[in-house]
Amino acid sequence: AKAKILIVDDEQHIVEAVQYNLEQSGFRTLVASDGTRALAAARRERPDLILLDWMLPEVDGLEVCRLLKQDPATTAIPIIMLTVKSDEVDKILGLEMGADDYITKPFSPRELMARVKTILRRTQAPPMAEVFEIDALRVDWGTHVVSIKGKVVELTSKEFELLRTL
Repeated sequence: AKAKILIVDDEQHIVEAVQYNLEQSGFRTLVASDGTRALAAARRERPDLILLDWMLPEVDGLEVCRLLKQDPATTAIPIIMLTVKSDEVDKILGLEMGADDYITKPFSPRELMARVKTILRRTQAPPMAEVFEIDALRVDWGTHVVSIKGKVVELTSKEFELLRTL
């Protein structure tokens, strides 16, 4: 089955263009037009990737990104910021808040498809066991809980993803 991608943007013409290109490439799509709906859809649907505009009604895209990356249930979902904010400081801030990539509008649909495919190729590893245990270390991949000798170890989303990679 092809990957499921959540498109989050309040500009209908952008959504339609992105949705068309994704579906032509065989992807399944979901759409949210504001930050509140984006958070709910991401938590409910667990998409394989999120295309996220920064300037959204309700909750802005940067805050959506931050909240999703802090939530163990959604921290592993890759996010591509797709926004008109093109200043270097904005790009750095978006990436520091947890975005995996950053594309400025206007953008090339071919470049967007290439970046989507690259991130999905990198993040869709073969499934692993839900729980990994060795000696005193226990990692529950499904709940993102790491413990040593029964004591929970607090990890940031980046630390957890690094552990998963290793």
